Amino acid sequence: MGLLDTLSQVIAGGSVSDQHFDQMAQNAPPGALGSAIAGAFRSDQTPAIGDMVSQMFQNSNGQQQAGMLNQILATLGPAAAAALAGGALGRILQPGATQVTPDQASQLSPDQVRDVVNHANDAHPGIADQLGNFYAQHSGLVKTLGGAALLVAMTKMKDHLAQR
Repeated sequence: MGLLDTLSQVIAGGSVSDQHFDQMAQNAPPGALGSAIAGAFRSDQTPAIGDMVSQMFQNSNGQQQAGMLNQILATLGPAAAAALAGGALGRILQPGATQVTPDQASQLSPDQVRDVVNHANDAHPGIADQLGNFYAQHSGLVKTLGGAALLVAMTKMKDHLAQR
């Protein structure tokens, strides 16, 4: 049974197990998983992107936390990103720095991360794609979002594969 068939069966069943999601993540074509995650970030059937990323941030290690924040910095540029959400990101960056370290990332609360991501998404809607690609490399964190978000991501993956 191919990935498209598996996705169709899981979606028809209306619930997603971690095993189903792992199978999709392992067998997805390059870029497709990131696109599916970005689609879940944009969906009106899931919480706001900032809420979902904040939840994954809480479940991340320091390297992953810094990596996610560095995606935002790379997309928006340090000056624009530092000004987001009342300057929360700017307060942890060293002057002239273009990267967040794991120690610096750990200084942000999940609420601050939520605000940074929501503001980044408002400033640059393409941030969902960048974060989707980042979390495709850390798909274990995506599973912490729960069944509804995973079902939306799997539906987006099925739609992507069906268009090919």
